Amino acid sequence: MRGKTLLIVCGGVEATHGIARAKEMGLHVVVSDGDANAPGFALADGRIVASTYDAGGTADAAQHYNDTVRRIDGVICMGADVPHTVAAVAQRLSLRGLTPETAHLAMDKLAMKDRLKAQGVPIPWYAPLRDAADLQFAMLERGRDLVVKPVDSRGGRGVQRLNGGLDAETAYARAGAQSPTGRVMVEAYLDGPQISTESILLGGIGYTPGFSDRNYEYLDRFAPWFIENGGDLPSHVAPAIRADVEATVTAAARALGIAQHNYKGDMVVHRGRAHVIEIAARLSGGYFCTREIPLNTGVDFVGAVMRLALGEPVTPAELTPRRDTPIVQRYVFPEPGRITVISGIDEARAVPGILEVLVSKQAGDVIPVAESSAARAAMILATGATVTEARANAARACAAIRVETAQAEAA
Repeated sequence: MRGKTLLIVCGGVEATHGIARAKEMGLHVVVSDGDANAPGFALADGRIVASTYDAGGTADAAQHYNDTVRRIDGVICMGADVPHTVAAVAQRLSLRGLTPETAHLAMDKLAMKDRLKAQGVPIPWYAPLRDAADLQFAMLERGRDLVVKPVDSRGGRGVQRLNGGLDAETAYARAGAQSPTGRVMVEAYLDGPQISTESILLGGIGYTPGFSDRNYEYLDRFAPWFIENGGDLPSHVAPAIRADVEATVTAAARALGIAQHNYKGDMVVHRGRAHVIEIAARLSGGYFCTREIPLNTGVDFVGAVMRLALGEPVTPAELTPRRDTPIVQRYVFPEPGRITVISGIDEARAVPGILEVLVSKQAGDVIPVAESSAARAAMILATGATVTEARANAARACAAIRVETAQAEAA
């Protein structure tokens, strides 16, 4: 495997740990990103400047690199929801990967829900919306505890919960503005623990070393937006519930046509039963796959995905957790505005149990009103003897980081 060439679509900061891992594995790494200054390029052996969302353009550029510079042996994406781009490159270069149909189902939330419903996979009630009047009718028929979202956006952009008094016109317009095709859908909000999973299907069997409790402590603060504040490993759910979540997310992956590939689940346990919110056919962002899973379990999940993409064997033993170390992730959310000062980073790193402090903003950057992950300024990874202790360590580190913003220049 050493010396093979892997194309990683996305050179953003959340992909850098994965790019570094590929280099450690002895791979020749080509990074593709639309930003000529993407941080991942600094780690790469080769670069392709093309938008991650431009499937055809990236495939053309990859073909040119393959024909004129060096043969590409595999392609993946991480930190960007672009399986259609990966599928286009794989198809063009006859590489291992998803079919374009499966990539489409993984990106189009309405088509995804239609397929999962047809296959009997538990999901929330949902419906397409033609306009705000459709949404108003759904609210009258089903109540206000609904979620409005773009059909084909990413990163939580445009996703809103209606129970806080948000009107149909505003919610529909906001969601539509985040959809490249202008399409909007509504689904029932299901209460219960939310879980993030990372899995691989091998020979029809799903292996899920990544299993994290999602932390939504700021639902009220950031309403109506869903802003996740990291997560906790190991999960607090009972073994039987975990087994149900893993079986359900794997059934969903099979329903979408995923095979010999990785998949990410956004799951909710509602009334004791696992339901699929969404499935992604990619490596996650937010450092879950690159940092949290190996720290928690000892499993080299990203390395396994890379080997699969390159046609190398991956065994169940490699995906079996070897430990269950408490790992907690939290983010720093400053007040909106232009950053004037960031301080306390060294203080945060000195807190016992802190494994990593990653600062994603700098003085002069603008913190937008919190509607998505763009409002984060720093990420903390913490451990401890227990999850409770790890949470306390993460909270101390977050409190040590001070981000001052100029309110008059709020975005």
